[in-house]
Amino acid sequence: MGTEQSASDAAVRVEAVVVGRVQGVGFRFHVERVAAARGLVGWVSNEADGTVRCVAEGPRHILEAFVRDLADGPPAARVERVDVTWSRATGGFDRFAVRSGWHTGD
Repeated sequence: MGTEQSASDAAVRVEAVVVGRVQGVGFRFHVERVAAARGLVGWVSNEADGTVRCVAEGPRHILEAFVRDLADGPPAARVERVDVTWSRATGGFDRFAVRSGWHTGD
C-alpha cells in the first residue's frame, strides 16, 4: 500500500468571517479550542469592523464541520452569518493561534 492521501484527506484552506455578536464573548478562544480539537492549523482574530476572521487548514470534511462550529459559536455569541472562502492550503502554519488586534493576512 502506498502513502497517497485520499482526496478527502488532502489539506485545503478556509477563510471565514463571522458576523454578529462575536466580539467580547470569548469567540476567539472558542474557535481556538474547536480548531485544536479537530487538529486544524491557522489563526483567529477580531476585526476592526466587529467581525471575527479565521483562517484554517486541514482536510475539507473536517473544515466543513469546523465552519458549522463557527455558526454555532459559544453560548454568549449570536452569529448572524459565516462568510466562507475556500482555497488551496499554504502549509504555512504549525498550530492554531489566537491573534490579538487586527491582522491583514498570514
